[in-house]
Formats: sequence, structure tokens, C-alpha cells
Amino acid sequence: MALDTAADTRAVLVLEDGTRYTGRAYGARGRTFGEAVFATGMTGYQETLTDPSYAGQIVVQTAPHIGNTGVNEEDPESARIWVSGYVVRDPSRVVSNYRATASLDDQLVTDGIVGISGIDTRAVTRRLRDAGVMRAGIFSGADASLPEADQLALIRDSATMTGQNLSGTVSTAVAYTIPAEGDRIGSVAVLDLGVKNSTLNYLSARGFDVNVVPQTITFEELLATQPSAVFFSNGPGDPGASDRHVELLQSVLREGLPFFGICFGNQLLGRALGYGTYKLPFGHRGINQPVVDVTSGRTEITSHNHGFAVDAPLGEPTESPAGFGLVEVSHVNLNDNVVEGLNALDIPAFSVQYHPEAAAGPHDSNYLFDRFRDMVLANQARTTDKDSK
Repeated sequence: MALDTAADTRAVLVLEDGTRYTGRAYGARGRTFGEAVFATGMTGYQETLTDPSYAGQIVVQTAPHIGNTGVNEEDPESARIWVSGYVVRDPSRVVSNYRATASLDDQLVTDGIVGISGIDTRAVTRRLRDAGVMRAGIFSGADASLPEADQLALIRDSATMTGQNLSGTVSTAVAYTIPAEGDRIGSVAVLDLGVKNSTLNYLSARGFDVNVVPQTITFEELLATQPSAVFFSNGPGDPGASDRHVELLQSVLREGLPFFGICFGNQLLGRALGYGTYKLPFGHRGINQPVVDVTSGRTEITSHNHGFAVDAPLGEPTESPAGFGLVEVSHVNLNDNVVEGLNALDIPAFSVQYHPEAAAGPHDSNYLFDRFRDMVLANQARTTDKDSK
């Protein structure tokens, strides 16, 4: 673990409203800005840090002890840490896991992530719950000594999450393919808006050749991959700032290709169907969110990471404002009645706001990948039957 010197141990977390929390430097030294959010997972900090959906955000861990198991080369959800900053209460001073290859502190330094430790993360969480998520900054080392007014001014000059399109920051620059495992049933074009490794592995395990494509792809280029289906991934930013991806998805739906979307992909399906999106006061981030499947009445404990949601009517199916037939809200958050899933009844398309690929868990919703596989097989059967007539 990186050792502190007396000269650079001080750090401060400053919220946009002027609230300040003084602690110790953790990870890289310097300054960083982002939207302060809290994550309630008791485990899986490495998966959280490497989730591209957290790009542009300073993550506050509500679990008090972080770093106990260090980091390893098996659990990351992407090639690097994506959070803008990291806030913990009590970082572990030792690493206690046989799989560990480094300490979390060392990894934060390697990836240039400015963090802070030794503050009351419960107090920060309560502030964000009461006032809503807001811009923030972490200042450590020499930057911790900047005048308070200057620190606050820097934060208030930084970008807000609303209106930001961050897909280009996290998406792959070049397409690549993960071959199907077992019996191949077809290929799926995955629009990388910040996709996680677990998602790709689960799709491959269902018999898909997984063609991961950049977020800049055109509809014609996407069709050239000859997909059996299309998938839009999770990702950071405001869905209201992704008009081009909405237009791409509408072309996919008109083509009749089966579609599955997760998280950001759910928000984009909502927009493609003609519904709006809006920003939640403090979002859903953690691995303990109760969601009900409206059709079955079954409650699932689910993993979340989103600050925006789809504004679609609960209850009976409604006509898609964009002309894609009937649409039902398939899943609802039991904490606040936020829309957690959409199911198009007249075209082969569905999506969920939460993460069925969840790592480190829970796995209550993993069956949705099977549902996607079944939908693709059913569409192939219909196409074959139609061509034979």
C-alpha cells in the first residue's frame, strides 16, 4: 500500500452547496470533480470502481470498511477504474485475500483516482439524500490548502451531469467479437455505451457471437454485421443528450430485429418508444434494490446504478407515442415506484433499468438473458416459417 507523508495526508471533500468534510488523502493526490453519489453495496467495490457507468461521478461508499480484499485481475468490469473520485470511511491497512494482486490504494494511484478517507460517509449520504446529488470536488496534497472560496468556485464551474453525453468517453474505439459458447444460435450486436464484461460473458454463454461495436456506428454499419439481435448496454450520462442513439434504436425497431437493453439501454428504449426521461433526486446505486416483475408478481433483489429514469405510465399497457404499438411497464421499484423495465407487446423488444449481469451480485434477475435468447429463437422461427410460405 502507498505510504502517506506528513505533507500530503490532508484532504477535503467539498459539495456544491458549500458543505465540507475534512479527512485523509486516499489514492492519487490532486483535485477532481464530478457528481457526488452514494453506493450502498456491502461488497463488490472493485466491480463498482470499474463500472463505466460511474464515469463523471465521485462515489461515496456507504459500507464503512473498503479495501479488505485488495484488487485482483479477475473481477474488473472493464480495463480501468472509471469513477472521477472515491470517498470511503475506513480503508483497510492490509490486504487479506489469496486472489489479491495489489492493494486498492495502489490501484487508485496507478489509475490516477483522487480519493478521500477518514470522513463520516453516513453524514455525506444523509446530506445527498436530503438535498439530492450535486457537483463536488476532492482536494488533496497541495490542493487541499487552496482557499475555500477557490475550491467552491472550481466546483461550481465544473460540468453538471444533466445534458452530458459521456458515451464517447467510455465506448470502445474499434469493434471486437467474443465467440459463442456451446451451441451457437446467432450473433448479437452490442452497442458499447459503457458495457461491462459480465454482460458480454452472459450473452456469449447463451450461444451468441457477441459483436461489440462503437457507439459511433451507423445503422447501415450495424446491419453489415448481420446481427440476429441488438443489445444496448449500460453507460454514463444523460439519456436526453443521446438523440443519435435514439434514432439508431428506432431504425433497429423498425427493422424488426429483437432488442434487449440494460440501464442506459432501457432509458434509450423508453425515448425510442416516445416516452421521456428525467433525473432522479439521488438515484439508485447498490445491490439491494427490491423490484417487482409486474406480470409474475415476483419480487427480485437487484443491482442498480442509475441517476435517470423513464417517464412511462404504470398500469395498463399504453400506445407507444412513437408508433411502435402497445408497451407495458414490466418492472417497478418497490421503494419509490420508479419504472424499472419496459416490454413492447407488438415488436420483439424489452429492457430493464437494473443489472441482471450483477457482479458481485445479486443474481435474481439473471434469467433475463435466457428470456432474450428465447425471444431471438422465437423470432428466427417466425422468420423461417414466413420464408417457407
